[in-house]
Amino acid sequence: MGSTTLELVGRGRSGMPPASGLVAGASAQRLRIVDAAMRCIAAHGLSKTTLDDVARAAGCSRATVYRAFPGGKDAVIGAAVETELSRFFSDLAVAVAGASSLEDALVEGVVAATAAIAGHEALAFLLEHEPELVLPHLTFEHHDRLLARSAEFAAPFLGRWLDHDEAMRVAEFATRIVLSYLANPSQGIDLSDPQCARRVVRTYVLPGVRVLASGCDAPFLQDHVDNHRTVPYVGLTASKGEAS
Repeated sequence: MGSTTLELVGRGRSGMPPASGLVAGASAQRLRIVDAAMRCIAAHGLSKTTLDDVARAAGCSRATVYRAFPGGKDAVIGAAVETELSRFFSDLAVAVAGASSLEDALVEGVVAATAAIAGHEALAFLLEHEPELVLPHLTFEHHDRLLARSAEFAAPFLGRWLDHDEAMRVAEFATRIVLSYLANPSQGIDLSDPQCARRVVRTYVLPGVRVLASGCDAPFLQDHVDNHRTVPYVGLTASKGEAS
């Protein structure tokens, strides 16, 4: 498989990931093909999905797929991932846009993000049957790029209550919490449940916001995770517990 097959966060000219994917301005045919690719991955996995499978699922010929995506399977999968990310962020925008407080914005964002990720059939199949294709993209430099993209997206929504730097830090911290609980589920914690998400936001996120507002250093956010070992954190060994 080529290097772009599971490039979860593509990079634009500026070095930051593009935001639009194929959703805005894409042809119906290209969207039909990338949607078909996601259905195939959800049913058979990435390794076993072929261009013939995608073509059949999209109701077109293999040649049509190549005309739409001259790069072949890597191009199709790369476009499909980017399109899913664009849809994810669009849905998240709808979820948080109407929030009337910082707490509500964080809660709505956490709930929507958790539900969308946990309910994604293709991602669920890969995590269960081909985790080696996904997990490397949630660690190291790929993880940093995913966090950067999430923070860049969410910061403007938090900007009604925080300055830009604070909003970026808080958005990144909230993203880390969501990924941590998804990667290491903890009994009694379901971030797709609004009441549970609110408890976690009040316990772990808002205290960090208050410290940042008082002029403390950004490393507090990491220290906060380390000192409250009940938060399972990607890359750290922590006991699992329940937020109160």
